[in-house]
Amino acid sequence: MLELIDITKDYRGGKRAVDGMTMRLETGMLGLLGPNGAGKSSLMRIASTVTRPTSGQVLFHGKDVVAKPDVLRRTLGYLPQDFGVYPNLTSREFLSYLAAAKGLSARSARARIDELLELVNLTEAVKRPLGKYSGGMLRRVGIAQALLADPKVIIVDEPTAGLDPEERVRFRNLLSDLAADRVVMLSTHIVSDVESVASDIAVMAGGRLLRRGSPEDLLAAVEGRVWEVLVDPADLPAIQKGQIVSRMIRTSSGVRVRLLTHVPPYATAQRVEPDLEDAYLAIVNHATQAVPSAVSAGQKGWQ
Repeated sequence: MLELIDITKDYRGGKRAVDGMTMRLETGMLGLLGPNGAGKSSLMRIASTVTRPTSGQVLFHGKDVVAKPDVLRRTLGYLPQDFGVYPNLTSREFLSYLAAAKGLSARSARARIDELLELVNLTEAVKRPLGKYSGGMLRRVGIAQALLADPKVIIVDEPTAGLDPEERVRFRNLLSDLAADRVVMLSTHIVSDVESVASDIAVMAGGRLLRRGSPEDLLAAVEGRVWEVLVDPADLPAIQKGQIVSRMIRTSSGVRVRLLTHVPPYATAQRVEPDLEDAYLAIVNHATQAVPSAVSAGQKGWQ
């Protein structure tokens, strides 16, 4: 069990990246959703003991890991948003170096590295130096290093950046399997990264937790509020200004717009079933449109 209790993180210049976040994570996957700049990466760095919070506690099985980070680090797999490598090393050499740093024996490291390179589909590029890898391939190396020591807590920040669609699906399924007996925390601003694999979703913006619950809980909040309508392209600016638009598809007969509102936006609009992206946009919009004091009060209501 990993607990974040009233976490605050301030940076120079008075910027508050995380503002009073409290979350409890148990076995399973938590999908942390939020727009860029929401404070997700700052929170992930604190949860993984890379950064100390300005205030608050991080507990792992009740032990303070801010004061004693090795309690968590021994069983942690972490993939940051910005993952650096040694460009002259091959993937096998790089992973062997990290395995030694994590205390794995040479024999067990070799077997584990072979398994992971196959898992992330890098066996054919194993002799190539990392400096010649594509961005997506480097991301896969980052995924492999996070899993080296068979961690019980896995924290991954924007893990699918740079991966092609097939790789993204493969990695999401891998995390879903790992979450069966581990704590997995996945941070992203891409709703599709969590909607099919996370049974527990938290939405944050402005450094604050806006809502947490199951996908069904989030969908229930926008039930009956999602509409689709075919409109003239000339009407788009007015629609986008006054409503939350979650999707637009141009067709030969106009633009099919999907939007969120309590009442039908047009007589021809049809109510449709909400998806997780609709719910996410509604929650974030609710917060960003409010004044700061209202956001603070609304946070309790959303939860």
